[in-house]
Amino acid sequence: MDRPDNTRLLARRHALAALAGLPAAAAVPAAAAQVALQPTPHQMLGPFFPRNAQERPRQTDPDLLVVERDRVLSLGQPLYLTGRVLDRRGRPLPRAQVQIWQCDANSVYHHPAGGAESERDRHFQGYGRTLADDDGAFHFRTIRPVTYPGRTPHIHVRVEAAGTLPLVTQLYVEGEAGNERDFLFRRLSPAERAQLLLKLAPTASAHPLARATRFRAAIDLVLG
Repeated sequence: MDRPDNTRLLARRHALAALAGLPAAAAVPAAAAQVALQPTPHQMLGPFFPRNAQERPRQTDPDLLVVERDRVLSLGQPLYLTGRVLDRRGRPLPRAQVQIWQCDANSVYHHPAGGAESERDRHFQGYGRTLADDDGAFHFRTIRPVTYPGRTPHIHVRVEAAGTLPLVTQLYVEGEAGNERDFLFRRLSPAERAQLLLKLAPTASAHPLARATRFRAAIDLVLG
């Protein structure tokens, strides 16, 4: 028995199927345009992270400075540090906990093993923590980081958010001569360096933690 010749019918069906598939195909570039963000590079925690209450300062709020009116008692150059905590799709991670710690202007950490106790700046908290708001934004008032023996200026950061692994990293100042000699900074690729560099600019913000600061820096921290 001869089979019917369905060539034309099949060709028509394929053509209709192709036309029906056009909207989905057109949507692909738009979806592909939502390129996943690269997670912020991890770096070592360092020996001066305060692991318990005994190693932390009495105050742990996001204001690391002592300011009387507009007079800053803390040594160093006051810095307003702000940023966002995001996931790899660029969505904010509200209520993420952000912690920072760094040495004071005398290169002493607020830590039992952080340096000469007699040289510690009593007006610098050295460690602070805060929760990101609904937009994933966080804010700190601190100082521009200074050199520590064997290290270029840097600020340590630890971020925790629900459903993601904690991020531990370090932030550097763009243009610092010591960056290229720093053993941790040198391990970073150019793209990774760009993710961790703070670009300082004159402060121009009405946020309370921007008051009495000289510089402002913003950074996105991407968890993934």
